Amino acid sequence: MTAIATVSTIILDCADAKALGEFYRTATGWEVASADDDFVYLDNGGPVQLAFQRVPDYVAPGWPDAGKQAHLDLKVADLDTATADLVAAGATKPEFQPGDGWVVLIDPAGHPFCISAG
Repeated sequence: MTAIATVSTIILDCADAKALGEFYRTATGWEVASADDDFVYLDNGGPVQLAFQRVPDYVAPGWPDAGKQAHLDLKVADLDTATADLVAAGATKPEFQPGDGWVVLIDPAGHPFCISAG
C-alpha cells in the first residue's frame, strides 16, 4: 500500500508550551528545534518531532477518565529509576495503575503517559 501521508509531529496542547517542552526535553533528551511563547518543538534527528502548543483556557485530561484520547508511551532502561527521575522532573504518579510492566505518570500539563522497561 502506498502511504498517503507520513507523521511529522505529535503535538500536545497545554497552558505553558515552554514548561512542558522543558519537561519532555528532560525526559527524552531531545533537543529544542524551535520555540516561542506559543510553541516548542523537540527533535532527535528522526522523522518525527514532539511539540507543545499553548492553548488559552487549556483544560487537562483526567486520569483515569474516558475523556483521555491519546497518550505517549516511553521506553526506559529501569522502571523504578525512571519513575523517580520523572517525578523529580515534575511528573506525578497517580494512585490508579491499570496493570503490571508499566507505570502511568501525569506530565506537568496533566497529560497521562506510560513508561515501560525496554
